Amino acid sequence: MAIDDDVAPAEPLLSRRPLVFAAVAGFVLGMLVMGLLWLGASSGSGATEDARAACGALDRAGPLPEGYAGQAALPPETVQHITAARDLSAAAAARNPAYGDLARHLDGVSRMVISLNFADPAGRGHLALARQLCGGL
Repeated sequence: MAIDDDVAPAEPLLSRRPLVFAAVAGFVLGMLVMGLLWLGASSGSGATEDARAACGALDRAGPLPEGYAGQAALPPETVQHITAARDLSAAAAARNPAYGDLARHLDGVSRMVISLNFADPAGRGHLALARQLCGGL
């Protein structure tokens, strides 16, 4: 039997395992990085943002009268800001129980404002504690 010298010897086949492993590892690593970025962008920020917005609404309500006041004595947006603060703090507390105290105090402030009895000692206490909690955010 004669050997044909014109035929080149077969080249060794390269294994595809390293390429497949590198592709899978790159995909997993990329998904891990994307997951961490997504988690970092959204972790707890909703509740914190709601609590900060509640405190902002409380600040925008402005100073409250000291005694009993009629509806005409209040700027129209005061009641709206206070009720918005109450609702935002309730939303924050629903997502993160750490904001429960803020929600309870802003609810007390809201009840005081709606009753127009700004001399209510309980309402004034809620207002002071809510402002103190807002200062810590």
